[in-house]
Amino acid sequence: MNLKISQLYSYPVKSLRGLKLQESKLTVRGLEFDRNWMIVDETGTFVSQRSQPAMALLSANLQNKQLILTDSNDGQISVDFSTDHKPELQVEIWGDRCEAFDEGDDVANWLTQRLDTDESETYRLVRIRDSFQRPVDPEFLKDEEAHTAFADGFPFLVTNERSLDELNQNLIETGAEPVTMDRFRPNIVIDGLPSYQENEIHTLTSGDERYSLGLRKPCKRCKVTTVDQITGAIKNPKEPLRTLTRMKTIPESRGAYFGMNSILTSGTGETIRVGDPLHIRS
Repeated sequence: MNLKISQLYSYPVKSLRGLKLQESKLTVRGLEFDRNWMIVDETGTFVSQRSQPAMALLSANLQNKQLILTDSNDGQISVDFSTDHKPELQVEIWGDRCEAFDEGDDVANWLTQRLDTDESETYRLVRIRDSFQRPVDPEFLKDEEAHTAFADGFPFLVTNERSLDELNQNLIETGAEPVTMDRFRPNIVIDGLPSYQENEIHTLTSGDERYSLGLRKPCKRCKVTTVDQITGAIKNPKEPLRTLTRMKTIPESRGAYFGMNSILTSGTGETIRVGDPLHIRS
């Protein structure tokens, strides 16, 4: 079995368009800078494409120690990496209270102008404090300890090219349009594995054993998968969720599942690259 990494994605700002990578440094909280930033509302609660599909029209890039946000008209604003003199605050994501820094009024106004279509909300950009530890739910770990930044619950999401192929075959058979991998917002995409076998794997290790990923929890999918990640449009609000549910990709569980929530079990500080060979460890 020639198993390898085929794609890598980072999402510096939670729920904005993904950044396709050739390589990335591995950290216990995910790919370097993945979901280190997040947009919050006036109450300090996270905002995502679940309620704001237009977030897919905004992209985030990292350059010269700056976070650069770009809109669909190529309008840009940048934020310095430095957190010196930035106010601290607490923000909330899925019931977790997290320590963060406010990135200031300029970027807040920029985001609000692009996301608040009825002028009823104010949005702010926050960055997680480097020293803050947000633990992964231990229920799904194997006597392990893991942390994440502003991802929903795990530091990595692993998906499989062949699983997407099978999903798309089923979508086409029902008369629905196929979907692209970015709908599922993965970090690590693998190739060379039979469809949905990722759901049965405990550990993936790089061919040279520099790093290992523990695949710990099937990812139950939400309506973000219905959002076109280029246009922000929702052409079919039922797909691919309806077809995934019908396929029973996790036979013992009801719902739409695609991909595996994962943790780094070894290799902090190592570099992961597209093309890296992998092998399965039980």
